[in-house]
Amino acid sequence: MHLAPSILAADFSRLGAQVAEAEAAGVQRLHVDVMDGHFVPNLSMGPAVVEALRPHTRLLIEVHLMVEQPAKFTAAFIGKGADLVIVHHEVLEDARPLLSEIKNRGKRAGLAINPHTPVDVLVPYLPMLDHALCMTVHPGFGGQPFLADSPPRIARLRQLINTHNPKCDLEVDGGIDARTAPAVLAAGANVLVVGTGIFCNPLGIAAAIRELQALVPS
Repeated sequence: MHLAPSILAADFSRLGAQVAEAEAAGVQRLHVDVMDGHFVPNLSMGPAVVEALRPHTRLLIEVHLMVEQPAKFTAAFIGKGADLVIVHHEVLEDARPLLSEIKNRGKRAGLAINPHTPVDVLVPYLPMLDHALCMTVHPGFGGQPFLADSPPRIARLRQLINTHNPKCDLEVDGGIDARTAPAVLAAGANVLVVGTGIFCNPLGIAAAIRELQALVPS
């Protein structure tokens, strides 16, 4: 299991320190939620945030583009240090050209689906994906409750990945914490985006990460 703390939930006045604490506690990557105010109703961060983070962490930086026109932004985020770029199926008639562009730039490519999108739509793309992201909330805002009908979708996506591209990661994003993580892990997810469950946890960042790590036997 890989943990991907979502910096959307971090205290931006202390972002560097909080990222360093998460890295020291053993997370493997950082998740950067990018929202354009169109595909989702919220507006968030741009390439400058990745540029600021890159010199201060060796973690993989994954950028989740919740935007209507992802092709306009992929090069900028890659240029500032993103290692993985995730785009949404819902805004692309055919994701293959953009996925190919990301991979041709030497980076990992991911495709995300919203809760209302059937997971089988990913089948044509799985052979070229490094990463498939199954949203477990409706995207746009942090801190939403986990959608209870998500585990069967994750399990189906795991079946498809095992058939078409076993090397592809299966990530879940939305409402993940120590209470909901066991169900998504059992369904087959191997990368967990956690925002408020880490950065807003009353136990503190490191303790929250240890609690999640303990869910997977060493």
